[in-house]
Amino acid sequence: MEANQEVLAALYNLILAEGTRQWERSQLIIAKNALENNQSQGLAQLEAVLRPLALRDNLSPDVMDFYQALTETTSIATPSFTKTPQRSMQAADTETAIFAGGCFWCMVEPFENHPGILSVLSGYTGGQLAHPTYDQVLTGHTGHVEAVEIIFDPAIITYQELLTIYWGVTDPTDAFGQFQDRGAHYRPIIFTTTKKQVQVAQASKNQLQETMKYLQPIVTEILPAKPFWPAENRHQQFYLKQPKRYRRIKRARKQLQQFKALSAWTKGVFGAKKS
Repeated sequence: MEANQEVLAALYNLILAEGTRQWERSQLIIAKNALENNQSQGLAQLEAVLRPLALRDNLSPDVMDFYQALTETTSIATPSFTKTPQRSMQAADTETAIFAGGCFWCMVEPFENHPGILSVLSGYTGGQLAHPTYDQVLTGHTGHVEAVEIIFDPAIITYQELLTIYWGVTDPTDAFGQFQDRGAHYRPIIFTTTKKQVQVAQASKNQLQETMKYLQPIVTEILPAKPFWPAENRHQQFYLKQPKRYRRIKRARKQLQQFKALSAWTKGVFGAKKS
């Protein structure tokens, strides 16, 4: 309880500070309210929403100090904060999943509103370039793919359930992109963060192939997770920031998904009759 009071005091100070930007203040208030309601997930969510700006050194100075304390990357600068055990700043028993399935604009909403999901962050991974930008990844020469990093509570939602969502919003037979998104930086990949995830993902992929839902081979790769670089803030929660544009993109993606499924079914039915 004392640790929570120390964190709350730091949050209050930042909320009231003149140098705190309005967007930062709104996120701090959300975290403060969650902590006051004994919701430990609030700090994990705050860390996730601040991360894109923090990694680009674009937070106001005091909020950056708080963020560094939150992520244990530096000693805590606020005197009253020094008493706070670092573990109390973290959400316990969380797990991370990373999925690539085409443009990350369409990969956030399908996951974000499920119980047990703490945060869904758009970003880049799989390549060699550190701190890549959207324009650099778009060239297709960085080795990165657009992806989402999902922090979740496995006691509420399992990794298998996340995989079920993933298979439902991607085309696992397309190695050269996803629907209208073409290029190597849009290829479908499951990046695993634990040995158990490797086993569950491979079993799930095998099961999907055995269902004969797809006539073509499942080409989605399963690879060990590499450093995940959060995308620029304008790409985070794109479906909320540009809802009309997102709905158009989502509709086109869904139509292509349905067309491909119908084509596969037609080919299967009439191909079977001919044989």
